Amino acid sequence: MNAIIESNFTFKGQTNVYHGKVRDVYTLDNGLLVMVASDRISAFDHILPKGIPFKGQVLNQVATMFLEATRDIVPNWLVATPDPSVAIGLACEPVRVEMVIRGYLAGHSAREYKLGKRTLCGVTLPEGMKENDRFPEPIITPATKAEEGHDEDISREDILSKGIVPKDIYEKMESYTRALFQRGTEMAAARGLILVDTKYEFGIRDGEVILIDEIHTPDSSRYFYSEGYAERQANGEAQKQLSKEFVRQWLIENEFQGLDGQQMPFMPDEFVQTITDRYIELYEKITGKTFVKSETSDITLRIQSNVDAYLNSL
Repeated sequence: MNAIIESNFTFKGQTNVYHGKVRDVYTLDNGLLVMVASDRISAFDHILPKGIPFKGQVLNQVATMFLEATRDIVPNWLVATPDPSVAIGLACEPVRVEMVIRGYLAGHSAREYKLGKRTLCGVTLPEGMKENDRFPEPIITPATKAEEGHDEDISREDILSKGIVPKDIYEKMESYTRALFQRGTEMAAARGLILVDTKYEFGIRDGEVILIDEIHTPDSSRYFYSEGYAERQANGEAQKQLSKEFVRQWLIENEFQGLDGQQMPFMPDEFVQTITDRYIELYEKITGKTFVKSETSDITLRIQSNVDAYLNSL
């Protein structure tokens, strides 16, 4: 199976391109962005050596579904999806803070908790919690958005005192974050899933706060299966989850957490196939639709043709 690992497109009116960890973002002179969801996969802020077939399509189509389903809560950047792996939307000035919201003690928060920390991003964590326990209410644990390397935890107080984000903008982002998480939680529950934690990114356009990037995808979110959750917690068992966490766990087991001096492990083809299968499983579980694999004989040509056709229609 083919995968798109890198892109070097030239689109009509293109003025700039930014290659991120997973997405390649092309800026056009008409105020639009073309965002190509590659099949790259990252963990611990490092891009893994092999692409994951259909991963970009899964991310793009899941994000599209949730962006369309939350337009009544917050305006977002999405304008069109002319290709299974491409979103076109409004260019915004990104806010350099990611809004991370957590309903459960999992992932990064659980690792910090195990180290004995009881404050995360200025939020006090209750004593006596077990990994994957539900918080009394969701907590917001922001992170500064790094151009390269690790995103850094930061408190609401530091964001405001350092003037990283104006108070009125930050409070609007907080309000949107809680409302989006509530909607995502409800939509997940309807599909037999628990939305454990996620992150949202915002931008400013014409003075307005706009939701940008992806939402509620397996790259930006963690999901548990609802069925059996309580029993697994009671028995101290690991939760059955749909997220990228199993990739992180595989890396940890292979002695890689992105730390200095650590070597990225070899990825067997069987593990790559497993990741593809898990991404497709999440797509079908969260959307309730059968995943239709896109044509991959020449992904680059497909994307170029589809985007060109859309831009020429404007």
